[in-house]
Amino acid sequence: MDSAIRPLIAGNWKMNGVTQNLSQLEALTSGLVARAATCDVLICPPATLVRVAATTCADGPVLIGGQDCHFEKGGAHTGDISADMLVDAGAKFVIVGHSERRADHHESSALVRTKAQAAQEAGLVPIICVGETQDEKLAGRALEIVTGQLTGSVPDIVEGGDIVIAYEPVWAIGTGMVPTSDDIANMHGAIRDWLAGRFGADGATIRILYGGSLKPSNADQILPLANVNGGLIGGASLKAEDLLGIIDAL
Repeated sequence: MDSAIRPLIAGNWKMNGVTQNLSQLEALTSGLVARAATCDVLICPPATLVRVAATTCADGPVLIGGQDCHFEKGGAHTGDISADMLVDAGAKFVIVGHSERRADHHESSALVRTKAQAAQEAGLVPIICVGETQDEKLAGRALEIVTGQLTGSVPDIVEGGDIVIAYEPVWAIGTGMVPTSDDIANMHGAIRDWLAGRFGADGATIRILYGGSLKPSNADQILPLANVNGGLIGGASLKAEDLLGIIDAL
């Protein structure tokens, strides 16, 4: 963990959550206030809850984001949500390029880049996800895949901290399997080198999150690693108690 970069703990609720689950946001807020937490905390609920979640968390320590956005501002795109719509609903961040979108919806890095650019233009901070599959890891191609996704997905213009990178080894998401500390540190170091090489001083300030079965029981081993500036958390973000356990590791 680089003490010069304010950590970000981001929860991705995925396709989970209805109105009654907003009580977890209230519990999370209370826990953060009690702890005087020194990190940014973000929850990305389903699109149906973004506005009410933002209202629930207004003026509090919990930020709200979206899980995806379209690259166009509007038009004939049934079922899609634009970055401007997310801003209007109260979102501050948006996840783009999550491995489940890349796999299930066949999203290319080129498409992810257009979504990240649309997010920037709307005033959202895009969390750009990259990561290798198990087959790619076993073939010794993890670094090649991740740097290729960075090259294809990250916009050309970055100013200060207006993007976040999330490294999520696909084979570790929701499986309970976690890379070794050396594997995580090496990959985050390579991502930092790539960012610094492309963006210079700005690249040294971009937050790099780890995502992949991060939970209270292993957070104290992962979050202190060099160039790990927080986490993108799935299942463990659904309960305030579990997310607060991860935050305690900071």
